Amino acid sequence: MPTVLMVPGFTGASPGHWQSLWIKERPEYRRVEQRDWDAPEAHEWVDVLDRAVIAAPAPVVLVGHSLGCITIVRWAAERATFRAGAALLVAACDVEADTAPSEVRGFAPIPLGRLPFPSVLVTSSTDPLATETRSAEFARGWGSRIVAIGDAGHIHTAAGFGPWPEGHRLLHDLLATCA
Repeated sequence: MPTVLMVPGFTGASPGHWQSLWIKERPEYRRVEQRDWDAPEAHEWVDVLDRAVIAAPAPVVLVGHSLGCITIVRWAAERATFRAGAALLVAACDVEADTAPSEVRGFAPIPLGRLPFPSVLVTSSTDPLATETRSAEFARGWGSRIVAIGDAGHIHTAAGFGPWPEGHRLLHDLLATCA
């Protein structure tokens, strides 16, 4: 069974966030813990992710949300190893947009090269942190299968996403491809 690593974004994942709920439901899933969720630093976040992947039994399936997606993509461009089997990328934050929070802009530029593992990018037509056009550009560049779920905001707790069983099914599909 692949190791599942949750990679939260800016401010982390609250107890009611789908990533936290999935970990509660499946204690074998692991969370990548950053030192400071509120003042993210790109190189530090990539280093922490790299150490978590190296420490985990292979293969690893990464599950990113928002800035966590960009952390995964930067890690893949800089350090990806054979240990990563796939990634579920949810609501990738466009850190290059004028509307991006100033705290996340240090993650620019966003690598747009093909990821060295299969990936699924889940997008929303009403995500305030990435337009549909930009999300489609990410998917093309990364070689990700895109799953557009319509009017879903940023696909987090404030947008009404608690357990999010549809997302968990997407993860299970990815896990099956790596098993």
